[in-house]
Amino acid sequence: MEYQNDQDEYMEQEEEWEREGLLDPAWEKQQKKTFTAWCNSHLRKAGTLIESIEEEFRNGLKLMLLLEVISGETLPKPDRGKMRFHKIANVNKALDFIASKGVKLVSIGAEEIVDGNLKMTLGMIWTIILRFAIQDISVEEMTAKEGLLLWCQRKTAPYKNVNVQNFHTSFKDGLAFCALIHRHRPDLLDYSQLSKDDPLHNLNLAFDIAEKHLDIPRMLDPDDLVNTPKADERAIMTYVSCYYHAFQGAQQAEMAANRICKVLKVNQENERLMEEYERLTSDLLEWIRRTLPWLQARQPDNTLSDLQKKLEEYRLYRRNHKPPRVEQKARLETNFNTLQTKLRLSNRPAYLPSEGKTVTDIANAWKNLEGCEKSFEEWLLSEMMRLERLEHLAKKFKHKAQIHETWTHGKEEMLKSSDFRHCKLNELKALKKKHEAFESDLAAHQDRVEQIAAIAQELNALDYYDSATINTRCQAICDQWDRLGTLTTTRRNALEETEKLLEKIDQLHLEFAKRAAPFNNWLDGACEDLVDMFIVHTIEEIQGLIDAHSQFKATLGEADKEYQAITALVTEVQNTAQKYQIPGALDNPYTTLTAQVITNKWGEVRKLVPQRDATLQAELQKQQNNESLRRQFAEKANGVGPWIEKQMDAVAAIGMGMHGSVLEDQLNRLKDYENAVISNKAIMDEMEKIHQSVQESMVFENRYTQYTMETLRVGWEQLLTSINRTINEVENQILTRDSKGISQEQLNEFRSSFNHFDKNRCGRLAPDEFKSCLISLGYSIGKDRQGEIDFQRICSIVDPNSTGYIQFDAFLDFMTRENVDSDTAEQVIDSFRILAGDKPYILPEELQRELPPDQAEYCIQRMQPYSGPNAPRDALDYMSFSTSLYGESDL
Repeated sequence: MEYQNDQDEYMEQEEEWEREGLLDPAWEKQQKKTFTAWCNSHLRKAGTLIESIEEEFRNGLKLMLLLEVISGETLPKPDRGKMRFHKIANVNKALDFIASKGVKLVSIGAEEIVDGNLKMTLGMIWTIILRFAIQDISVEEMTAKEGLLLWCQRKTAPYKNVNVQNFHTSFKDGLAFCALIHRHRPDLLDYSQLSKDDPLHNLNLAFDIAEKHLDIPRMLDPDDLVNTPKADERAIMTYVSCYYHAFQGAQQAEMAANRICKVLKVNQENERLMEEYERLTSDLLEWIRRTLPWLQARQPDNTLSDLQKKLEEYRLYRRNHKPPRVEQKARLETNFNTLQTKLRLSNRPAYLPSEGKTVTDIANAWKNLEGCEKSFEEWLLSEMMRLERLEHLAKKFKHKAQIHETWTHGKEEMLKSSDFRHCKLNELKALKKKHEAFESDLAAHQDRVEQIAAIAQELNALDYYDSATINTRCQAICDQWDRLGTLTTTRRNALEETEKLLEKIDQLHLEFAKRAAPFNNWLDGACEDLVDMFIVHTIEEIQGLIDAHSQFKATLGEADKEYQAITALVTEVQNTAQKYQIPGALDNPYTTLTAQVITNKWGEVRKLVPQRDATLQAELQKQQNNESLRRQFAEKANGVGPWIEKQMDAVAAIGMGMHGSVLEDQLNRLKDYENAVISNKAIMDEMEKIHQSVQESMVFENRYTQYTMETLRVGWEQLLTSINRTINEVENQILTRDSKGISQEQLNEFRSSFNHFDKNRCGRLAPDEFKSCLISLGYSIGKDRQGEIDFQRICSIVDPNSTGYIQFDAFLDFMTRENVDSDTAEQVIDSFRILAGDKPYILPEELQRELPPDQAEYCIQRMQPYSGPNAPRDALDYMSFSTSLYGESDL
């Protein structure tokens, strides 16, 4: 159709010029010379030439030969006779063959050709040139003439003094021909040395180079072009079409090389991203592997100071070591998603990481790390509580053991003494009463011994580091206590046997001894209680101790009366002894206690009471400060916690496309959220400082908030990760939309349909929901067996791992491929075939000649040797290489 339009256009234009007398007689001369040269350029392939175009085509033989050469087909056998009807028959065979190619011959008959009509002969040759030399020229769906003119304009556009507007005057100065040659073969001439003022030189230079190097014969006369005001358009077009066909192969090679370069560049970038993913994954997993043993170590420390050092090391790890790894993990996931998106967009198979390095493996390792962090911190806190308890118990044990050992000092020697055998009756009775008082005192100390044993048992149960020393001391106390019991029984029996020999006992000393002993024990217990150490964690606990102390102070009045009564007994003894001059009466035979001892201990109790008050008040102030820290932390935690949860919901809503349909708006909103999170980092840092103060103050629980610092940290990190992941997903959707040419309305329709069937707002669809979504978008899926087979094929595309769910990215990728074309392996194979000159293999030097050095080397390194017959040793198989780029075969 294009050929017929060109032919009709030329016929109408020529008839108009003839009517108006505008036809230049020189045109016929130019056409004759040009068409003769054009015919000879083809006839020489058959070993013949013509000199007179109107004479040598008259018998039709060379005309039929010309058509066979340029068409590659065989015409009917010509008539060999020399009669006129033989010639007419041969010419008709040629004209019939031309007509069979869709050419409409207007006013051209065999008789005119046989009669040597030059005009008709030139018209017939021009028809042949249009059909076989110019018709195949196609540029942007234009007619052959317009396409040839546009090709000339594009190729000569960069050149100075060249402005191709037609096939009449634009080629007169020869610069257009020189520009076409220089554009494709710059090695043949130096365009910068040419001048517009020397057209003959330019034309001769171009014609000589074309004839010598491009195998294009001289078809035009430079003098005719220069001296004719308006050169013949057909002659110029015929000659220029030879240039087009001469350079067409180079143009196809350039296009093929560009296509291969584009494909290889994409493949090289994908391989770089894969290598970077593998490197980042290996580094992150190795760091986790090195960190886990430290977090899992549970070797108990001996002191609180050692444990405090571990806690400080853990804080340093959370502040300095982990944050860069959190960023590395986010960057790794971002690179992985970007790589998968680029692979989908370039029609490549999805990237499968090495074993143990998938995104799931990283997530599991990270989850294990966070679990170890949580259990490690909990262990640290519980261990601190245990050590604090142990330190308290150890001090309490030593204090009670010291009091007991002080009390028992010399008691064994006293019980072993035989002093009662040399005393008087009253002295014996005194000794007996004294021994009874000692037994009472011994029984009173039984509770202290049991307390010491209980404390030692608890220290052993809590695995106190110095349990051996504690056990040795406790065993010594228990053994001594058993001996004291035995010695006491022995001495009491001896005193009872001697009691028959002695009588009279001083009732007053006896009363003193009876009352002084329990009062002395009460004083000892009071002193012990007043200096007793305690550990509390709440205001309620310290308030309980203060209340108990207040109750104790309320009993001091009764104790003072007892003290006055006991001292009154001593005073009465002194008065009686002084009055009756009783020798040795001041020595109380029933007890070793004296009024001075009782007085001193009573004074000690009265002195310790205000000291105990001060100690309890100081502890109350400490607990009030701890309560303030709890409230400070809770106030900020109760603000930050809900804010993080709200931000997480907002980011999730944007990820589901529920806030705005324009991806750029969603991306801007996500970046605003990211900036808001970063700007609030100061609040988290302030909370970390408060949390550190809370831990340093040994505060282990907080009833004012449900949030802990650990939950806030994890929530903060999850919020940052969620924002980065959602930003990456939106950017990938933008990349998909822009690279595949999908309109925003299509993308909104895909998102709207996906969200409509995503009832749970989880960002994925079950197979039934996915099928309903496809049907809603107009995708035809039959309800018969074939429809089910087609649907299963689609599911294998969007869910290659058979997880049972379809993510939005996979859904978008499928819909994109259904609506947009992309490069295929067959197109790349066709491009390589052009570079190889239609051979089934390609040589390294051909790759190095047509491709950039780095991409040529890339192909040579990866292509398999060609194993076909009759191939050179270094032949390469470009077909298997091309299919491997798209995952269709193993390279």
